[in-house]
Amino acid sequence: MSWLRDLGLGVRFAVGGGREGWTRTALTAVGVGLGVALLLVASSVPHLLDQRSLRDQAREEASASRDADIPESDSTVLRIDAATEYRGLTVEGFLMRAEGSHPVVPPGVTDFPGPGEMAASPALAELLDSPGGALLKERLPYEITTTIADAGLRSPGELYFYAGSDSLTPATGGHRLAGYGGGPSGAPLSPVLVVLVILICVVLLAPVAVFIATAVRFGGERRDRRLAALRLVGTDIRATRRIAAGEALFGSLLGLLAGFAFFLVGRRFVGHVEVWNHSAFPSDLTPTAWLVALVALAVPLSAVLVTLAAMRSVAVEPLGVVRSARGGRRRLWWRLLIPVAGLAVLGLTGRVDEFTPVNPYPIAAGAVLVLFGLALLLPWLVEAVVNRLRGGPLPWQLAVRRLQLNSGAASRAAGGITVAVAGAVALQMLFAAVGDEFERMTGQDPSRAQFHTYSERVDGDAAARTIEAFRSTEGVEAVIGTVETYVTKPGKYSEDEVTPTTTLSIGDCATLKELAEIGACEEGDVFVVHPRGDRKMSAWVDETARKGEEIELNSSAGYTPDAESVRWTLPADARTVTAAPDPLGDEHWGIMATVGAVDPRTLPNAQTMAQIRVDEDVEDAAEYVRNTAAGIDPGMRVATLHSVERDRQYASVQTGLRFGAAATLLLIAASMLVSQLEQLRERKRLLSVLVAFGTRRVTLGWSVLWQTAVPVAVGLLVAITGGLGLGAVMTWMLAKTVTRWWLFLPMAGAGAALVAAVTLLSLPLLWRLMRPDGLRTE
Repeated sequence: MSWLRDLGLGVRFAVGGGREGWTRTALTAVGVGLGVALLLVASSVPHLLDQRSLRDQAREEASASRDADIPESDSTVLRIDAATEYRGLTVEGFLMRAEGSHPVVPPGVTDFPGPGEMAASPALAELLDSPGGALLKERLPYEITTTIADAGLRSPGELYFYAGSDSLTPATGGHRLAGYGGGPSGAPLSPVLVVLVILICVVLLAPVAVFIATAVRFGGERRDRRLAALRLVGTDIRATRRIAAGEALFGSLLGLLAGFAFFLVGRRFVGHVEVWNHSAFPSDLTPTAWLVALVALAVPLSAVLVTLAAMRSVAVEPLGVVRSARGGRRRLWWRLLIPVAGLAVLGLTGRVDEFTPVNPYPIAAGAVLVLFGLALLLPWLVEAVVNRLRGGPLPWQLAVRRLQLNSGAASRAAGGITVAVAGAVALQMLFAAVGDEFERMTGQDPSRAQFHTYSERVDGDAAARTIEAFRSTEGVEAVIGTVETYVTKPGKYSEDEVTPTTTLSIGDCATLKELAEIGACEEGDVFVVHPRGDRKMSAWVDETARKGEEIELNSSAGYTPDAESVRWTLPADARTVTAAPDPLGDEHWGIMATVGAVDPRTLPNAQTMAQIRVDEDVEDAAEYVRNTAAGIDPGMRVATLHSVERDRQYASVQTGLRFGAAATLLLIAASMLVSQLEQLRERKRLLSVLVAFGTRRVTLGWSVLWQTAVPVAVGLLVAITGGLGLGAVMTWMLAKTVTRWWLFLPMAGAGAALVAAVTLLSLPLLWRLMRPDGLRTE
C-alpha cells in the first residue's frame, strides 16, 4: 500500500506541476512515444512478412498446374511471363488468353482482361498516366479496364499487370494454367543469414531501449530539487524515490499512449511511403498481440526501475541535492564486465555451420550484453575525458565546465548513437565477410552486350526482322542475333534411347563471328562448331553433324508418331571451327549456318535470341530496347547482363536492414534533439544569467555544439572499438575472415552529421531561452 500511495503521489505531482511539470512530462511522453511507436512497428514485421507471403503464394499457379499436363477446358488459361523493367523499377506481369468462356481469374481481379485490355495495379496505372511513364506506355499499349485489388498485390507500390492477348498459343510460349493458389513457400534461410537477421534485430532495437531509458529521466534536475522540498517536510529516502518513480511512471504511461497514437496515425499513411522501392499496406502493419502486451508492460516497468536505479546515485537531502558537487567516482570494473561477458557468451556458443540449426538465444543475448555494456561504459569514459580537459576558447571552456559538473545527461543522450554505431559497424563487417558467399560470378561480359532477349515466336523472317529492329533502335550499337533449335540424327528411337542431338544456330556472318572462330564468312556458309578443349563433346557433335548427310530439323520426329519430319542436308564442304564464348559467357557448339544456307521459317520449335550492346550515354537506351522487344513479341524476355549475381535471400536481408537502419537513424536524431531541448530548458535561468553578464549568443551556440560533440566523439570511439570487437567475434563464429577493417568511417561521418543537425535544430530554442525574462522565478 505504501508503494501504491507513493507512486500515486508522484503521479499527482506530475499532473499538478504547472507549466514546467507538464512541459517535462510532455518531453518524456514524446521521447517514450517515439520509442514505443518503433517497437510496435518492429512487432508488426512478422505479420507483415506473413501477409506478403500469403498474397504472393495466392497469385501463383496452383501446384496441380505445375505437376501435370493440364487439358484444355472452359476455365483454363494460357499465359506467359511478361515482366520488364522501367528506369530501375521492376514491372511484373503476364500476357494471358482465355481458352473458354469461364476462365479462372487471379486474386484481386474481378474481370478477365480481353485482347488489348489490361488489369493493372494502382501504382502502375498511376505511372502509365504520368508524363514519366510515356515510354512504358508504348511497351504496354493496353486499355486499363480494371484495377488489381489489394488481395492480388504484395504491396501498394507494386507495379503489376495482367494483359489480354488473342494470339498466345503453346507454340509461342504460352503455359496452360488451371487455377491459382498453393504457390511454393520460400526456402529456409541459411544459418549465416539467420545469424545476420538476429544481429540486425538486436542492433535496430537496442537503441530504442536506450532511448526509452533516457526519455524517462528527462527533467531530472528540477525533479530532484522538488524532492528535496519533500525531504524537508519529513518524507524519507525510500518514499522520495518511489514518488520520483511515480512521476516517471506517469510520463511513461502518457508516452505509451502517445506511441500507440503515433503508430496508428502513421500506419494510415504507410501505404504512401516508399523506401528503396518497397512499401506496405496499412493492414499489414498489425503488431503481434503478445508483443504488444510485452511492450505495454515493459515500458512502464522499465521507467520505474530506471528511475529507482538513477535515484540511488543522487543524495536528496532536506537542504538540497548533492548532484552538482563532485561525488563518488563511477566504478569501472562492473561496466567492463558486461561487454566482456557478452563476448564470452558468443565465444562459448561456438562456430555456426550450414548443417546445424542455429540457436538464436545465446547469439542475441551475447550481442545485447556487448551493446548495452558499451552504453554503460560511456558515462565513465566521458567523465574521465572531460575531467582532464583544460583551457581553450571561451565556448569550449563553458562546454567543458558544464560537462565536468554533470555529464550524465549528455552521456545518456549519446548512448543511443553509441549502441547504433557499434551494431552497424559489426553488421557491416559481417556483411563484408559473408558477401562473397552470396555473390556469384556469372561469367557474363556487360562490355560486349548489356541485354539478352529470348522469344519462342519464329514466324516468317523472324530472325531478320528481330535483328533489323534492334539494330535500328535508338542507342543500340551492335546486335548478336540468332534463331536456334535442336536438331537430331534421322531415325526412329525409343524413349530409352539417347538420340544424337546438337544445336543449329542461324544468323548473319557478323553474328557468327561473335560466337565462333570462323574466319572468313560469306552468305550461304555452314560451319560445324566444336567446343574448346572437349574431345568427347566434339565427337558427340560429329555424331549428328555428319557432313554430306541429312539432319532432322524437327527434334520431335524421332519420338512422336504424328510429328512431321523436316530434313536438311549438311553441306559436305562445311568447315569445322572452334566455339568462342558469347557475352553471356556461354559457348555455342553444334552447327552454325548463315540465313542463305537455311531458311529460319522452316525450323519447327525454334527460338529467337539476341544479345544487344547499347551506348550507355544515350538516355533511356534500355527502355528503347525493351520497347522494341515488346513490339516484336509481347512475350519476349529481356534480361540484363551482370558480371556478379547476388542471392535473393541475401538481398532481402539487406533490404530489411536498410528499412530498419533508416528508422533507427531517425529515432536517434529525434532522441538527441529531444534530449538537447530538455537540457536547454533545464538551463534556462543559467543561460539568461550568462546573457545578462554580456556573453554573446554565438559563444553560447558554439558551447552547445561542443557539449553535444564531446560525448558523441567519445561515444563514437567506444562504438568503433566495441563494434570491431563484436564484428570480429561474429565473423569468427561464421568461420569467416574479416576483410574490411575500415568500414566504421561512414558511421563516424553519420555521427558527426547528427551532431551538426541536432545543434542547428536546437538553436531556435536556445535564442528564445536567452532572454532577460528567464531570470524571473517564483
